[in-house]
Amino acid sequence: MKKISKYLILLFLVLTLSGCTKVLKDENKKAVVNPTTGQSITENVLCRPTDSETIKLYEENGKDLTNLPECSQMKITGEYESIWNSFFVRPLAWVIIKVGELVNSSGLAIILITLAIRLILYPITQKTAMQSENIKKAQPEIDRIEKKYKDKTDQESMARKGQEMMLIYKKYDINPLSGCFFALFQIPLLFAFLEAINRVPAIFEGKFLGFEMGLTPLVAMKNGNFIYLILVVLIIATTYYSFKMNKTTTTPEMQKQNNMMMWFMVIFIGFMSFQLSSAIAIYWIVSSAFTIFQNIITDKVLSHKKN
Repeated sequence: MKKISKYLILLFLVLTLSGCTKVLKDENKKAVVNPTTGQSITENVLCRPTDSETIKLYEENGKDLTNLPECSQMKITGEYESIWNSFFVRPLAWVIIKVGELVNSSGLAIILITLAIRLILYPITQKTAMQSENIKKAQPEIDRIEKKYKDKTDQESMARKGQEMMLIYKKYDINPLSGCFFALFQIPLLFAFLEAINRVPAIFEGKFLGFEMGLTPLVAMKNGNFIYLILVVLIIATTYYSFKMNKTTTTPEMQKQNNMMMWFMVIFIGFMSFQLSSAIAIYWIVSSAFTIFQNIITDKVLSHKKN
């Protein structure tokens, strides 16, 4: 199982690291930031921005955008770059642009596509949550076997241990590899969507519910616009509750580790949220809110089964 997990991780890295978002850097190798919005400028955009200040930043730092199409003219297919770019990022970027044109709002497009992706992945994530509940039920028997073979390292004992563990997995309908396979399906798609948002400059040039899509809360508050604190609060709140309601914990020891990780992530993301553009903030909030909703449904399903 560990060997297969390594192969899955390797496959994921090959897919993702072959074309990630690159931040534009100046001659001193520092990230170029739009002083008006606080947003880091993406180097490998898929289409041309229309904002004159953004275009100027690209020109000043030696990035030629003349060969790129306008975002409204970007095609779903283009020159082959990599599996990651050509089959994940570019198609999703195209979908964002077209849905944004249809609903006349890139912010609403992000919400709709985020919900669509999460609904597509729902059966997978729901099965993961149910698997975790089955592991919780089986944990006492798993612990008993682990204790039984604690000091036995001979091949015969290990074989018996493996057989007894497989019987427990069968009894509680547990697939030890399911978590790896489910993660392999989920992570690339969600990460690719985030990449697609970052690489379409037109998204950050619009507004949604009064929020400028490219503006960060930190810069907004420096200019006296404290309404952007709403995004920070929503990011922290949805992140906290999505972690708190997580159904992957199995043992008390893992619960303790999970709590420590949860608080670390909430604090870290809380600090980072001040530097996230409104477009990315909207994506994060909607995705986390869906996780909360899904966990509520899982609780109801489990409660119904118990009754």
